[in-house]
Amino acid sequence: MMTEFPSDAELLRTEIAIAAARMIAEDGADYATAKRKAARQILGDARVNGDMLPDNAQIEEELRLYNELFLGDSQPARLLALRKLALRLMQDLAQFQPFLTGAVLNGTAGEHSDIYLQLFSDSPKDVEIYLLNRNIKFEVSESGHFKGQNKLVETLSFMWHNEGVHLVLYEHDDLRGAARTKAGGRRERADIDALQVLIVESEAV
Repeated sequence: MMTEFPSDAELLRTEIAIAAARMIAEDGADYATAKRKAARQILGDARVNGDMLPDNAQIEEELRLYNELFLGDSQPARLLALRKLALRLMQDLAQFQPFLTGAVLNGTAGEHSDIYLQLFSDSPKDVEIYLLNRNIKFEVSESGHFKGQNKLVETLSFMWHNEGVHLVLYEHDDLRGAARTKAGGRRERADIDALQVLIVESEAV
């Protein structure tokens, strides 16, 4: 039986993914920035084809390993605290059908992570008015639509209980095309009930 060894390209992708994961965990870098900086750190100014770089899924796996190896005594508690805070906010925003996404959902959230929620409403103004009526000051920006197609959606960002929160606002009809799980079986988004289950499972460990 022949043993298959990783190619130079595979080894390079892994090295970049490990470096990027460390930047995300330690500095709070986003995936794109961490990938770019890691590639430059390892390869200098050499031009690299896109297929030589790790994808976000590989970086996420390395981030999980980093958390387990170096932050095992603190990261799980931090993750649980963020999930509980996200649940409280989702319950407050229940009328807008909130879903949790990002690092707080997939379990890689650390000291620098923010809470990302997707809301589905007939009008973004309804969410803005809701926040203003509760004296929550927010900044408005745009994020890419999960369906791609170069579509942008409004995002409201603010501090809540000393944590960063980002509400990505979608039209109500977008909920029909919002996949709950990724191809690999991991959750793409979680509603209130699903998040409650995750919290109970975390507390039982």
